[in-house]
Amino acid sequence: MSSVIEGARFSVLDRSRVREGHSAGAALRDTVALAREAEALGFHRFWVSEHHGVPGVAGSAPTVLAAAVAAATTTIRVGTGGVMLPNHRPLVVAEQFGVLESLFPGRIDMGLGRSVGFTDGVRRALGRGKEDADDFAAQLRELLGWFRGTSPTGVHARPSEGLSVPPFVLAMGEGARIAAEAGLPMVVGDLRDRDRMRRATGLYRERFRPSPWATEPYVVVSGTVAVAGTPEEARRLLMPEAWSMAHSRTHGVFPPLPPAERVEALTMTAKEHGLYEAGLAGHIAGTEEQVAEGLRAVLKETQAQEVLVTTSTYDRPALLDSYRRLARLVRP
Repeated sequence: MSSVIEGARFSVLDRSRVREGHSAGAALRDTVALAREAEALGFHRFWVSEHHGVPGVAGSAPTVLAAAVAAATTTIRVGTGGVMLPNHRPLVVAEQFGVLESLFPGRIDMGLGRSVGFTDGVRRALGRGKEDADDFAAQLRELLGWFRGTSPTGVHARPSEGLSVPPFVLAMGEGARIAAEAGLPMVVGDLRDRDRMRRATGLYRERFRPSPWATEPYVVVSGTVAVAGTPEEARRLLMPEAWSMAHSRTHGVFPPLPPAERVEALTMTAKEHGLYEAGLAGHIAGTEEQVAEGLRAVLKETQAQEVLVTTSTYDRPALLDSYRRLARLVRP
């Protein structure tokens, strides 16, 4: 195995995707069960995400779900990928992570993003607009200040003040500059757009300023990785998510994940088929040998220290098998 893979950390982000015919509660329980499996397989961290008003995603309260994951595990790092900071008051976010770190000391990560909602309706319901993302850098400074006790308000965040919860910035576009200038680790995706990923990591390293949180750049690349016995089986793992994404872009509704066999039987319009095929392309997927080659390439291109795997599919046994095969690859 190439040292470039052996030298990297590998982690898991699960978006609690609802499966066709299953409940949101089942999706959340699946996430907790996957975290236990990821811990047993030796993955470095397990993160959960934040989505609001999306029919096919159950994970709307990431710090609540992170608490459930941390309670069900014992050693793996647990965090968020991420909490969308413009949707919340920084003090409340600091308090939530302070509680998590107090309950599970030394295991909590604070992944932070700048998205403000999937649709105009969701943004209105949250009381936010697209322009709120422009304040992300200031919100980030305020949030970190609550842990360091530097708020000019004279208020102190309890139990957060004095605790050290590693912050990460989810960097799409402007986020790379913000992460660099704040001196924070950066998470960048997705693996399908290598040019954009290279630009973001290059900008980040060029502008990075050491901080109390990180003395040197730390890059996490994220995306779908599917490992199976054959390339065809790996492709089937990708089909449900590719179809749901194509459907959302043509109908405005993000549906639960259907089984691969139903996707194969669907009649698609030309536009749907084009979006579906695009959704299948560019991921790191295939046999162990093919995936190892793909991982070596992306790690060499980005010089990333960590890979955050974000694979979603309908077939849970096949997904678990993929993670087991990946663990054998990266932890020989």
